[in-house]
Amino acid sequence: MVLDGQRGKVDFALTPVAQKLRNVNPNMISWVGLILAFISGLLMYLSFEAHYLLLIGALVVIISGYFDALDGKVAKISGKASAKGDYLDHVFDRYADVFMIGGVAISAWCNPYLGMVALVGVLLTSYMGTQAQAVGAPRLYAGLLGRADRVVLSTLFPILQFAGIALGHGSFDILGFNITWMEIMMLWFAVVGNLTAVQRGIVTWRKMD
Repeated sequence: MVLDGQRGKVDFALTPVAQKLRNVNPNMISWVGLILAFISGLLMYLSFEAHYLLLIGALVVIISGYFDALDGKVAKISGKASAKGDYLDHVFDRYADVFMIGGVAISAWCNPYLGMVALVGVLLTSYMGTQAQAVGAPRLYAGLLGRADRVVLSTLFPILQFAGIALGHGSFDILGFNITWMEIMMLWFAVVGNLTAVQRGIVTWRKMD
């Protein structure tokens, strides 16, 4: 939860737009965010053959993340917050994770085994947070890999990959393995994601009687 705890600091970019969209159904905004997440994953998948798509994909990722934050702000301002909306938001967030990270995982940028472990780490991180709430404990956001962190990293590393290619350093050798910038991101998701899931599981266990 490195960045999730800083969400209040971006209210200045959300509140004015949310005020103007107060008559819009928040669920429609959630749908826009989900569609953009799918597009970003598709762009990442295709970007190995067209490197400029890395930059477009990174832009779409951050816009998708903006809409993901905007739907909740609109719901709160308009008084339309509901259990159904919260449920839909969580479901769409998980699909968005699969689209964005899965697009990289199955692309030529990434070793498929690393991609699979990264996806498991991300999904388990979110699952352990909501599972805490399901067993009666408070909703858990602790850890190093929250949703906001994933969005920022999924925006930053495609840009680094593009810049690396432009500078002739799109990949490099580490301990005999050739690794791309995108694989570094996925390695972070794989290791830190699973560690965060374990951390959340331990915290929840200790809070239960």
